[in-house]
Amino acid sequence: MAQMNDEMYEVEDMDADISLKEELVEEAKNFEESSNWNETQRDLNNLKRRWRRIHYWESDYEDKLRDEFEAALDTIYAKRNEIYKEAQAKKEALVKRAEELAQTDNLNKASKEVADLMEQWKQAGHAGRDMDDALWEKFQAARDIFYQRKHEAWEEMHARFDEAKAEKEVLIEKAKQLQDSTEWQKTSQAMKELMDAWKEVGHAGNKVDDALWHEFNDARQAFYTRRNEHYDELARTRQENYEKKMALVEQARAVANSQEYTRENTEFMKQLSNDWKKIGFAGREHDDKVWADFRAANDVYFDGLKKASEQRQQDWKERMMEARNKKVELVNNQKRQIERLQNDMFGLVSEATMVDIQAEIEDKEDFIDELEQQIADIDARLEN
Repeated sequence: MAQMNDEMYEVEDMDADISLKEELVEEAKNFEESSNWNETQRDLNNLKRRWRRIHYWESDYEDKLRDEFEAALDTIYAKRNEIYKEAQAKKEALVKRAEELAQTDNLNKASKEVADLMEQWKQAGHAGRDMDDALWEKFQAARDIFYQRKHEAWEEMHARFDEAKAEKEVLIEKAKQLQDSTEWQKTSQAMKELMDAWKEVGHAGNKVDDALWHEFNDARQAFYTRRNEHYDELARTRQENYEKKMALVEQARAVANSQEYTRENTEFMKQLSNDWKKIGFAGREHDDKVWADFRAANDVYFDGLKKASEQRQQDWKERMMEARNKKVELVNNQKRQIERLQNDMFGLVSEATMVDIQAEIEDKEDFIDELEQQIADIDARLEN
């Protein structure tokens, strides 16, 4: 009877163990991984440890359950390996990018990306302890190179900042020395050269660069403000000169268009020229044209005056020649009369009559002398 009870106990134990194994198979098949692989690994090890603690009754069914359990675990590990490979690929890409950024020339721009790479590394997942350690060593080495170069660049940059600050202070002093200059063109060129030099110097650091620029620019603007005021005043003066000259042009045109070539008009035109000389420059865009207009009006008037004078001279010559011809004709007529009177004298007996005729002849000869003198005067005037 005792033997039967022992057999019953063993059967009950076997059933209980098989039930436990069935539960573990289901648990393995429905295993949910943790986001933390270490926790997942602990849970898997615990599953296997619990399996090993259950007695093996050497039944075929147990073998089947064991195969199912191991297959479930293999599935979990296969999935784990896929996750490892995915994480490995991500981390290898991050290593490659970190190594590229370690050699970049634009360190400031790359700083944010390097920091982002670290965050991406944390999110990349587990690739297996050995692989993780190997990839991390490469990743960290690239980051160390990057930050070492950045530190060296920072030190070099601050050394350049000091040099730039000193150079800009020299440029500021030069600008201040020029800010009160009245040599507008020469100083404008000098200021331009200082500005070009300023651009070449480079940054002097955020703490001082803005202050240096304001000090430099204040000196420049002090000069440019004075220069602009000067040129504004110059522009106003030139506009006034232009308006004055245009008024003279209109007056000259009015006289020229009148075609009245009087002494008063000629003196007035000469006075306009004198007034023109007293007016200053009217600006490059106006001065040549307004002068051409004024000169043209003068040319019109004085060309007309010349032609009028030549016409008057010609008219005078014609009048003088007409008067000369009349006098010559009168001389000839007097000579003919004298010749007749002389002929008449030969037939006369009366001495008194002859005396009268001789007196008349002498009067005519005196008249001829007077006419010839007048003719000579006319010839002399015509020759001049």
